[in-house]
Amino acid sequence: EKLLCKKFYESIAAQSDLMDKLCERLLTLELAIPGLYATTLKLVGGDKATVIVNPAFYITFACWLAALGLTLIALIPQKWTVDPTILKQDPAKFSEGLGIEDFFEQSAAHKRRLVALSSVLFFAGIVSAAFTISP
Repeated sequence: EKLLCKKFYESIAAQSDLMDKLCERLLTLELAIPGLYATTLKLVGGDKATVIVNPAFYITFACWLAALGLTLIALIPQKWTVDPTILKQDPAKFSEGLGIEDFFEQSAAHKRRLVALSSVLFFAGIVSAAFTISP
């Protein structure tokens, strides 16, 4: 029973670290895909490769840039007010300070929201990129 309790609290504490690992992998993709896009365009089209500069072009790179920004924000440590004498704070009193368990949950939830939005924007950029290549 003590081992289960210990593992439970370890899993709560590890949520933020898991989000950081996910951010690192997402960051790798967000940096690699635009490069692969440009390389593939050049390889497939050769010297005659062209990209149509239309709204889809701007949407593609805006989505990719926004996704990259959100991922970087998720990786930057955020300052939280925590009361170490409280394990779990009443949600109505979060402005006074989080409990220890709340800190881990809120930190992970904050990162999870940013990573989810980043992923959606990045995927939207990939879809939009399909409309930037000339036939």
